[in-house]
Amino acid sequence: MSRSPLPAAPDRESVWDYPRPPRVEATSELIVVTLGGLLVTSTTDAVRVLETSHPPVYYLPLDAFAPGMVEPADGSAVCEYKGVADHVSLRVGDRLLERVGWTYPTPLPGYEVLAGRVALYAGELTCTVDREPVVPQAGGYYGGWITPRVIGPFKGEPGTAGW
Repeated sequence: MSRSPLPAAPDRESVWDYPRPPRVEATSELIVVTLGGLLVTSTTDAVRVLETSHPPVYYLPLDAFAPGMVEPADGSAVCEYKGVADHVSLRVGDRLLERVGWTYPTPLPGYEVLAGRVALYAGELTCTVDREPVVPQAGGYYGGWITPRVIGPFKGEPGTAGW
């Protein structure tokens, strides 16, 4: 796959304009997450992590979820910029979605705003950003959310392993 950015348009963000190391920015976009018609969360208090070649990763405040909905899960991952991420599961109604998200309990300097927030994989969930549907970033490992306003190509798609 080519790393050539798709042609930009006035109402589109190219992930190739995002920086590395990643930038964190607050957003007041309406983020709504549901599962099978049940509300998981709705908030206008999110932050986005923007990194070259990746669609935005949205971090939502833990207090935007019902008490007990976000549960610790086995496993962790390390980001050279943000630090150690702990996996989380979601309990929604009678369903448990295991390892469907992650949080940075003690993020590295520059990423402190991520503490007390959770990012979710969009695969099993229905997610919208300002009422625009989210398509999950390909690859299974990455948690970016692709909306119509974001253009790639995106890391995670076939042929991008060496990026």
